[in-house]
Amino acid sequence: MGTSVSSNEAGSTARPAREATWGELITRCAKGDSDGLAALYDESSSLVYRVALRFVANPADAEEVTMDVYQQVWRTAERYAGERGTVSAWLVTLARSRALDRVRAKASRTRVEEPLPEFRELRFTGAGPEDATLATQEQRRIRAALSTLPHEQREAVELAFYSGLTHAELADRLQQPLGTVKTRIRSAMMKLREQLGDLAP
Repeated sequence: MGTSVSSNEAGSTARPAREATWGELITRCAKGDSDGLAALYDESSSLVYRVALRFVANPADAEEVTMDVYQQVWRTAERYAGERGTVSAWLVTLARSRALDRVRAKASRTRVEEPLPEFRELRFTGAGPEDATLATQEQRRIRAALSTLPHEQREAVELAFYSGLTHAELADRLQQPLGTVKTRIRSAMMKLREQLGDLAP
C-alpha cells in the first residue's frame, strides 16, 4: 500500500531544491551572466512582488520596487553569502528595504510630481516692455532646460504639462506603466530644479 505525502511535506522537500537552484542563479549573476538574472527573475519575482505590495499597497509601485530589487541583485550578487541566509530571505529583505524607502519618499514625492504649473504659464503683473522682455527670456530658459532632458523625460513632461494630461492618461498615451511615467516626470523635475532654481515654484 502506497504512502501518501502531505502538501506540507512536499513543500518542505521542494524548498531546499528551490533554494539551491536560486543560489546557483545568484552565482551566475555574480559572474555577469544576464541569463542567470533573467532566470532568477522568472523564478522568484512573484515572491518579491508580493512582499513589496504589502508595503506600498499600489501595484505600479510594487512593480517598480520589484525591478529595483533585481537591479540591486545584479549589482551586488557577488556579496551574497549563503551561510548568512537563504536566497529567498535575502530577496525578501531587499524587497522590504526598497519598499520602505518608497513609502518614506511618498510625502516629498507628491510635491515633486507637480513640477511645472508656474513654468507652463509665466504671468507678470506689469504691462511694460521690460516685463514682456523678462517673460520672454524666462520662457527661453525653460525651453532650453527642457531641451537638455533625455527624450523620454522631455516627452512625458511636455505631454503632462503642456497638453494637460494626467499621469494615468500619460501612461495610456505612452503605453508605459504608471510608475514608470511618474518616475520620468520626477527625474525630469529634479534636473529642471537644478537648472532653474530661481524660477522653480
